[in-house]
Amino acid sequence: MRRWVASSVMARIGWAGVGLFVTAAILAPFLTPYDPVVQGELVGGRLLPPSTLHPLGTDPFARDVLSRLLHGARVSLGVAGLAVAISMTLGVLVGGIAGYVGGKLDGALMWLVDLVLAFPRLVLLIVLVAVLEPSTGLLILALGLTQWPPVARLVRGEVLSLREREFVQAARVAGLPHHRILFRHVLPSTAAPVVAAAALGMGDTIVLEAGLSFLGLGVQPPAPSWGAMVAEGRNHLPGAWWLATFPGMAIVLAVVAFNLAGEGVRSALDPREQGQ
Repeated sequence: MRRWVASSVMARIGWAGVGLFVTAAILAPFLTPYDPVVQGELVGGRLLPPSTLHPLGTDPFARDVLSRLLHGARVSLGVAGLAVAISMTLGVLVGGIAGYVGGKLDGALMWLVDLVLAFPRLVLLIVLVAVLEPSTGLLILALGLTQWPPVARLVRGEVLSLREREFVQAARVAGLPHHRILFRHVLPSTAAPVVAAAALGMGDTIVLEAGLSFLGLGVQPPAPSWGAMVAEGRNHLPGAWWLATFPGMAIVLAVVAFNLAGEGVRSALDPREQGQ
């Protein structure tokens, strides 16, 4: 783990950014005195520019933008984290079973992977969320159930090479059941590339969640979400630039941090870069 974090300067910056965003999300209730949902005093309190009282200004409902931004980190990172956890679990299971068993089962599972990949993901997400009643739970399931195929392919490739290794052959000779060999010996050896895929997947999922919330198909108001905050602020850009600028910057910085962290893990696993 230490080698993944310290593989390069950019990786350290990425992991530091990830830690900063996660810490801000966890400590959000203690970092600001304002409630992110309750409306403030509309007369004289709406659309105030950044000041010492409201460091990032207020929105059209006189709510503190900094409070909504920090609590929005909880929503956006929480949705992305749970969705990535679902996709990683499905991808590891499908890819692990396909790679270890092989044969017709491998072909059937990879056909399913190709089928899911054949649908444009954003269009599929919009259809799923639009047909059913939008909710946070539905959003998490929709994101998680459409992101697992690339992970399955990655894990399958790793398992195909691992199943012929000496330690797997020794476990078979010892008479261990196949499920124990797969889950106790083979799949743990795929942890590093899965962590890299998860970090990169977090950035992708944050953008998708923000896009759906921007369209009104994601987290529903009054719950704060970075994408919804950008949507609320787009009509006030000429006079209240801070409404869309700060949540937009948060999305960009969070995605960059997770991508740098994921690239750091990938670089640490690349033998060509290790030898440099």
